[in-house]
Amino acid sequence: MLARTRRRLLVPAVAALAALVTGTTPSVAGPPGPGGGTARESPSDGRLSAVIRYTGHGIPHILGRDYAELGFGSGWAQAADQVCVLADGFTTVRGERSRHFGPQGVSDRSLTSASTNLGSDLYFRGVREARTVERLVDRPAPRGPSRDARELMRGWAAGYNAWLRQNRVTDPACRGAAWVRPVSELDVARRLYAFAVLGGEGGAVDGITEARPPAAGRPAAAVDPSRTARLARERFAAGEADMGSNAVAFRGSTTANGRGLLLGNPHYPWHGGRRFWQSQQTIPGKLNVSGGSLLGSPAVSIGFTEKVAWSHTVSTGVPLNLHQLTLDPADPTVYLVDGVRERMTRRTVSVPLADGTTVRRVQYRTRYGPVVTSLDDELALPWSATTAYALNDPNAGNLRMTDASLGMARADSAGGLRRALDRAQGLPWVNTVAADSSGGTLFAQAQVLPRITDELAERCSTPLGRVVYPASGLAVLDGSRRDCALGADRDAVQPGIFGPARMPVLKDAPYAANNNDSAWLANADRPLTGYERIFGPEGTERTLRTRGGIEDVSAMARAGRLTVADLQRQQFANRVPAGDLAAADVARACPAVLPEEPAACAALARWDRTMDTGSRGALLFDRFWRKLTATVPPEELWKTPFSAADPVRTPHTVDTSRPGLATALRQAVAELRAAGTPLDAPLGAHQYVVRGGERIPVSGGTQALGVWNMTVGRWDPAAGAYTEVQHGTSHVQAVGWDGGRCPVARTLLTYSQSSNPLSPHFSDQTRLFSGERWVRARFCERDILADPELRVVRVRQ
Repeated sequence: MLARTRRRLLVPAVAALAALVTGTTPSVAGPPGPGGGTARESPSDGRLSAVIRYTGHGIPHILGRDYAELGFGSGWAQAADQVCVLADGFTTVRGERSRHFGPQGVSDRSLTSASTNLGSDLYFRGVREARTVERLVDRPAPRGPSRDARELMRGWAAGYNAWLRQNRVTDPACRGAAWVRPVSELDVARRLYAFAVLGGEGGAVDGITEARPPAAGRPAAAVDPSRTARLARERFAAGEADMGSNAVAFRGSTTANGRGLLLGNPHYPWHGGRRFWQSQQTIPGKLNVSGGSLLGSPAVSIGFTEKVAWSHTVSTGVPLNLHQLTLDPADPTVYLVDGVRERMTRRTVSVPLADGTTVRRVQYRTRYGPVVTSLDDELALPWSATTAYALNDPNAGNLRMTDASLGMARADSAGGLRRALDRAQGLPWVNTVAADSSGGTLFAQAQVLPRITDELAERCSTPLGRVVYPASGLAVLDGSRRDCALGADRDAVQPGIFGPARMPVLKDAPYAANNNDSAWLANADRPLTGYERIFGPEGTERTLRTRGGIEDVSAMARAGRLTVADLQRQQFANRVPAGDLAAADVARACPAVLPEEPAACAALARWDRTMDTGSRGALLFDRFWRKLTATVPPEELWKTPFSAADPVRTPHTVDTSRPGLATALRQAVAELRAAGTPLDAPLGAHQYVVRGGERIPVSGGTQALGVWNMTVGRWDPAAGAYTEVQHGTSHVQAVGWDGGRCPVARTLLTYSQSSNPLSPHFSDQTRLFSGERWVRARFCERDILADPELRVVRVRQ
């Protein structure tokens, strides 16, 4: 019986594949999925179609004859798993959140930093009314998207729309909602644009949409350079942001078979529009790539092929700069450039509301970009009668991210991948780490950055910029001088950005790693130095996650004979560098600090220094360490200070005499006691997510602890527990090669493939993550067709 069932699955699958290559794919449908149904029959009339082979955990392997059909299958399959999240995002980029969700509501902040829906709508309506994305789409390649990228976008929109027409939405989050609507190719491009500007304009939306000329007679607000420098340094540090990552590539000299290895561990939000989604995309003879895509993206963002694997980490490069404007004392909407008056451009943006009324706001732009009055809630840049600030975001001219992804997917080596990045110049805010089947490795900070050289900053920084730029990499240039323009590199595809020759690159090192720190220590034995400050700091204290990561991967490289299994062990080692540095000293000091709490001291002493779900004492140390590092400045925390000559091992030896340590320890114990949480409770009993009424324990810890497997939970004081993961480990891949045509790969999508609670793939991989188990990637045809859960779906317009 089992053999007959297997044959019934294999026959249509093989037929679908063969027919796709010859252009005569029959309609083959599997049982309805959680979205409500399968594609209806459609005559062969030239409309788009694709074949989707689903394997275990709902992972689609999408076959198309060209890029439009590949996009069609991807749009269909993403809609089936994530229609509500996708529709919410398209409502955002259309500027229609206020109409559907109320002007004072808040988005999931995956595509905008706006504090309200109205602010979000004002920004995206401004983008639409300026026809910004239309102009970028129409630019000839390489400055604009290639034909292949446009075909992917066109197909993705058609696939999404076809799914909506042919299926019933069952997800309670948007079932029957008016805002679930068809999309256009331009909507897909707008979503990609929103991703591109997240680090620049998209991260300063309130400051752009709320910028107003000063009222007459209002005194000018002072800007404190030291405070602004500190806030800018914190804002552009990738450490505790909701996007981050670890990645490491190992050269063939360190591995068991002389071939490369890659471990990619992005840290992204677990909810909303910045989730990853897994697939394999194949155009026979042209493209074959497997990996994770950001929702709404038609291409694989991080992944692997037959010969190369790559992942990204959020960069410390500052993707924007400011121009300080000297204003005409008679009119604060006029600024001077070499003494000549230039009037700001005024654009009135209208946002319709559900009650039929319309909100209108004026936005102001300059030759440098929009006028901005803040970069976040604290980093204010007041517009006075004499001074204003304009934001330059070069990614507002970048719609090349899809071409960068396609280029990487078509590369046949780490070197070829680097050349693809150099051609596209489309990654907005990430580094790239790669390994290949020949044993090569790559680290490249190949991103779109404003062309701020240290020489330009020295020559053109305002007094504010002279303090802010060295501290944070955020340049504040004198906007009143033409000779302070950013200029152009000959190898840059876009004016005002760095060309590839200026970017930090490390080739074929025994290991190449990044943990959301600068390029400086991609390999601690071969530090990268001498690049411009805007790329990130060097010679300064690194985060505990970077230090712990370098300790781990350098030890692995020295040990050698590495395999994919070693990568898997590293991912779930859950070692706590902060614990290794401080827990023993804190446990020894504990009896004098808390003589009435011997159980607390015993829990700290017995703790195994990991954040495994079964670790006892881990929760107590975690709560203590968060409180300690929030109140004791880093320079006061350690007895041995940081040394640039020993950046991985310093600073060290916690200063237990600091009053803040005793206070933090007392507060942590009192907090857990008040919630009724045992001080030595296993971590998984108090760090978990709930899916379908099931409590699923989750391992991992935060940036402050230095844990590779990052988990940032939402603390519930009453429960004394982290009851949901906000962001952290997301789409993990451990990839190697064994000399055959099939890469040896293990993957894990921690929050699972679908956000629909009615889907069988709503929490299946989350349970795997809890149990530290992996999915065996099925890349080659024989593995796809051998999957016991294989389901083949033929989809058409």
